[in-house]
This record gives sequence, structure tokens and C-alpha cells, in this order.
Amino acid sequence: MPALSTGSGNDTGLYELLVALPAQLQPHVDSQEDLTFLWDVFGEKSLHSLVKIHEKLHYYEKQNPVPILQGAAALADDLAEELQNKPLNSEIRELLKLLSKPNVKALLSVHDTVAQKNYDPVLPPMPDDIDDEEDSVKIIRLVKNREPLGATIKKDEQTGAIVVARIMRGGAADRSGLIHVGDELREVNGIPVEDKRPEEIIQILAQSQGAITFKIIPSIKEETPSKEGKMFIKALFDYDPNEDKAIPCKEAGLSFKKGDILQIMSQDDATWWQAKHEGDANPRAGLIPSKHFQERRLALRRPEILVQPLKVSSRKSSGFRRSFRLSRKDKKTNKSMYECKRSDQYDTADVPTYEEVTPYRRQTNEKYRLVVLVGPVGVGLNELKRKLLMSDTQHYGVTVPHTTRPRRSQESDGVEYIFISKHLFETDVQNNKFIEYGEYKNNYYGTSIDSVRSVLAKNKVCLLDVQPHTVKHLRTLEFKPFVIFIKPPSIERLRETRKNAKIISSRDDQGAAKPFTEDDFQEMIKSAQIMESQYGHLFDKTIVNDDLAVAFNELKTTFDKLETDTHWVPVSWLHS
Repeated sequence: MPALSTGSGNDTGLYELLVALPAQLQPHVDSQEDLTFLWDVFGEKSLHSLVKIHEKLHYYEKQNPVPILQGAAALADDLAEELQNKPLNSEIRELLKLLSKPNVKALLSVHDTVAQKNYDPVLPPMPDDIDDEEDSVKIIRLVKNREPLGATIKKDEQTGAIVVARIMRGGAADRSGLIHVGDELREVNGIPVEDKRPEEIIQILAQSQGAITFKIIPSIKEETPSKEGKMFIKALFDYDPNEDKAIPCKEAGLSFKKGDILQIMSQDDATWWQAKHEGDANPRAGLIPSKHFQERRLALRRPEILVQPLKVSSRKSSGFRRSFRLSRKDKKTNKSMYECKRSDQYDTADVPTYEEVTPYRRQTNEKYRLVVLVGPVGVGLNELKRKLLMSDTQHYGVTVPHTTRPRRSQESDGVEYIFISKHLFETDVQNNKFIEYGEYKNNYYGTSIDSVRSVLAKNKVCLLDVQPHTVKHLRTLEFKPFVIFIKPPSIERLRETRKNAKIISSRDDQGAAKPFTEDDFQEMIKSAQIMESQYGHLFDKTIVNDDLAVAFNELKTTFDKLETDTHWVPVSWLHS
């Protein structure tokens, strides 16, 4: 296809250059792969179309075209009026119908606007009663559409004046650049506001449409311009500004759910940050409680959590051990319990608010992320883990626990357990080498950090089942854990789906499986609620195990996405 002329005779068109570029670059390209890439890029039809449009516009710009008339809409109205006085035949009726269509009227109106090069909104005339002595007063007009103005006001406690408290980033006031924090508001649409409460003024603004006129005394303090925020946070709690009595303006608040990613636009206010949802096309920010403010009021509101000691258990299902904890049945028979020595100092201090995050995607040469599975006893976590392992034994792996009990004749060291002495186990405990550990019948059992590293070093996905309070110790740059909470369905569904199922609640390869009881179901539901309430902010994914096959498919899909998709992870994992 010939290139469009740019109107300068001998000049080579941009489109023509684009078409010829791959052939000209061919001698300088080393590989066929790079050459194919160049042909694909420069041969893209959409790119060709854009260049053609560019050249066409450039050509007409050089011609400097002048519109034949600037009042096409008025001319159409005159024509319609004249035709009304003529004898109406079918052609005149069709033309009148065409000229009366809203889309044709709009098209002619746009033509006139462009022809007159008048793109500003129509504003009402300036008021005549401006006091000449008030040389510091600014009269500002903003055209208000359906969006809020994006500014909050407050009454100055010392002077009683109504002042602008904050400007919301990306809002109408911010985009105008005419209103600033600290400006004193005197009038809105000619209505004095000195004797009004902020709520009354907000009501006036909410009811105003079109252009709004402000009479303002500018603030003496100069604002330092700040750039759009590049800080992203993950919300660790639900927030509804309509239920927050402390927020200065409910309409300016931004609601969010636990797990939402927010972009912080301003932290100028120590109490109320400005943020928007990540990826939201709307540039306007909303108010959210700052991290410090939210931590402070949650800490005052939330009773201190008593940390339950980590209890020993070797629950088994289909040959895979559960983490080391006791069931309700076993608590009566075991008095000597141990807990992870690194856990208790954190739990009572944790107040989940926000966590700074950054996008992360696993590279092909990186180790897999550690996958941590959490769930109450009997929820079917082991069955899901077994199905995953059986689906691809080369891709998934589990840790081998340590124990101090004697090895049995049918066991092999490093297969069922890693057998070590009591002295060595206690030394490793002192050196914080265990993720979890406990004691049962004078023998220690535990999962070591090195056992996790061993699985990951084999280029496998390590499936680790631990108590939820242990998760925080694994959230490191080394492991980058993805935490999945396996949640039970309703108790009615448990009664229905687990009617013929059995649970192995005995110890260390001994004893028989027993059917689920009503107490087992009640305990499972209660345990899940406690886990979700206290540690839900650490969970990346929740899967309800209502149907084992459905839950497994959801788990498998989650694993596949984990290895290929981009996820938000704590900043500390990538910048330690």
C-alpha cells in the first residue's frame, strides 16, 4: 500500500518508513528469533492504522483548514423552520425527522464548538458585589458534575473560621489547583458560611449543581507539591467509613475489605491517609484511618488474646502426620505440654491493620514458594495433601519430622522420622531450629526448618501443615510462604458429608480410627472460627472443604496460578 503523502513532496512518509524498517534492520540482527519479533512488531495492523491516522492529521494540520461556517446548529434550526412552511412531501418529512434527532443535533453542536475553538464550560457572570478593599479574597468557580468536590472542611477551634482541612488527591478540587489546605471559606454560591456548621455547608455543596462559586481567603502557608503515591498496602481488616464515628467526613471515606490492595496517595495527615483501590481508573482518593491510628484504637478496643500453648499430637490420616497438637480427647491424658518458644512474644502484640506490599512473580530459576496449610483437626486437610502428592510426586513434597523415640523395626531413618537423641533435640530447640515441637510420652516430636529447606532444595513445592500462630515465623524472604486456610462447611453439611467418615485421634501409629461425633463437629467449627478471627489476616486463600473433589480442584488451580501469576507480597520479602 502506498504511503500517505505528508504534503511536502519529497518527504518520505512515516508509514512508508515503518514498512521498510524490518528489511533495513535485517543485516544488523543476529538471530532469526529477533528478526521475527521485529517483523511482528512493525507489521502489526493496529500500529499501521495509528501511523496512517497520524499522517492524515499531520497533513490536514499543515493545510491549516478553516471551517466553512461556525453555526451549523443554528443553520439547521433555520432550515427546519423554513421547511415547516413548505408543502410537506415525503422527502421534506424525512429531512425534518433527521434534523430533529438528538444525535444529529449533538453532532452539529460539537462541530460548532470545534469550529469556534471554544472548549471551556459556560460559567455564570462574576458577582458585582465584590468588596474592592478585600484584595486578599479569591473568587473561585468550579464546575461540579456528579462526583464530590474532593475536599473536607473544619471549624478552626481558635478563630471559629471554616477552613479547608484537606484536599483529596485526584478529586475535582485537586485537579483545579485553585483550592488549598488552610484556605478560609467565606461564601458558597453567595451564601455566607461564617455562622454555619461544617455539616450544613456540606449539605449546600451536595445540593448544588453546575458551577459553584466560592469566596475564599487564601492560606498564607504554601503547600509543598507532592507526587502521586507509589506505596501499596494490603488491608488486613474490613472498613466501612459509614460505621466510623471518628472519620471527619463519611462521604470522603474509602471502604475496603480484608485482602484488598490499596494505593496510598497521601500520608500528610498522621491520622487519615488518602488512598484508592489499586487498579481503579477513578483518580479520586478517599480517606482511610492511618496505620498508627488504627493500631491504637484497635489495641484499646481488643481484649488481650491469651496464647494457647502449642500441644503435641501425631494425628494421622492416610499415612500423613498432622502438626504436633492434642485433640480435645487427648487433653485429659497429657499434662506435659511444650510450645514454640518464639511464638508467645508476638501474639498478644499483633494488631492487624495494613502491610506494605509489592508485586512479585516467581522466576523460573527461583525455588518454589513454601505452601503452608492451616485448618482445624478433622477438616480433611491431610486428604487434600495426600491427593496433591499423588497427583505429582516429583513436584510436591512434605517434610520428615524429627523424634527422640526409638526407631521401630519396620521404620527407616529419614523416611518416617529423623531419629535423634534427646540431648541433640533439646540443643536444636535452644538454637531455634524447630518450627513446631512438643512432647508425648517422654519423647519429643518436631518439624525443623532444615526439613523445609531440604524439600525446597529438591526443586519441589513443600507442603507444610502447621498451627496458625506459627505462620508468622515462616513469613520470610527465604520461604515467601503462601498460606491456605482449609475451612469446614456448615455443621449441617458436616453431619451430612462426614456421616460415614472416620478420624484417627490416637497416638503415634497406634489405635483405631473412630467415627466423627457431634462433639467433633462442634469443636471443628469452633476451632475454625478462632483461627479465622485471630489469624485470618495471615491467610492468602481460604478453601471450604465441602466436597473433597471440588476442594482439591480449587487447591490445584490455586497452586498453578501461584507458580505463574503475579501476586502481592510483603515489601520486606524482596528488599531485605
